Amino acid sequence: MTTSTATSTPILEARGLVKTFGHVVGLAGVDLELHAGEVLAIIGDNGAGKSTLIKCLSGAYTPDAGQILVEGRPVEFHRPDDARRAGIETVYQTLAVSPALDIASNLFLGREQRLPGVRGSVFRMLDKKGMRDRAKQQVEDLGISTLQSMTQAVENLSGGQRQAVAVARAAAFGSKVVILDEPTAALGVRESAQVLQLVRDLRDQGMPVILISHDMPQVFEVADRIQIQRLGRRAAVITPQTHTPQEAVAIMTGAMVVT
Repeated sequence: MTTSTATSTPILEARGLVKTFGHVVGLAGVDLELHAGEVLAIIGDNGAGKSTLIKCLSGAYTPDAGQILVEGRPVEFHRPDDARRAGIETVYQTLAVSPALDIASNLFLGREQRLPGVRGSVFRMLDKKGMRDRAKQQVEDLGISTLQSMTQAVENLSGGQRQAVAVARAAAFGSKVVILDEPTAALGVRESAQVLQLVRDLRDQGMPVILISHDMPQVFEVADRIQIQRLGRRAAVITPQTHTPQEAVAIMTGAMVVT
């Protein structure tokens, strides 16, 4: 990330986010800054606040206190649709793809496009060819070579290909930010490498990405900056150039403190 990028207005910013669940503190005043054209990884042990932070940024949770800003403007998310309308798309570990539908239908799931004129407005006929063409273009723009036919059922795809469909859908509609929650979980080495390349491709196209991962080698391979969560707080923000994976683990566990 260049100096000019680092000093520019973040695409997505969180200031002092607080979220509690009864007596359990999920977030205790967490900050976050995501800039254009960067991959920001978020790491931390279980209970560090990673999932709670992401759910606040994606509209699944409403923070009890603090502020979320998109391109410098304060926003309030009360549901995931609010975040989507603001240009923030999230791909959760569970993927939420429909196996029985084909690739094109999955990309437009919940955003189906109808034919123009009476056929679409009155008879509510879907523009299946248009969606297939646009899905094919989106997949090609992302450089995804493992998805050949947009009419192929998702249930016939490998785990890596299904992840590619979910990422392509997020990139197609996430006009500002894509959040990926453990995108390589349960994938083999080859498929994980393909997903990581997708992350790089998104970044190279200027799309900022938040990556949540337990896989430290992958984090250090693809991330520009790494935010370390500990006990519901932001313990540090480091880079692969300034710290080693071993130091990142030490910060996660509290054995090392960054001032």
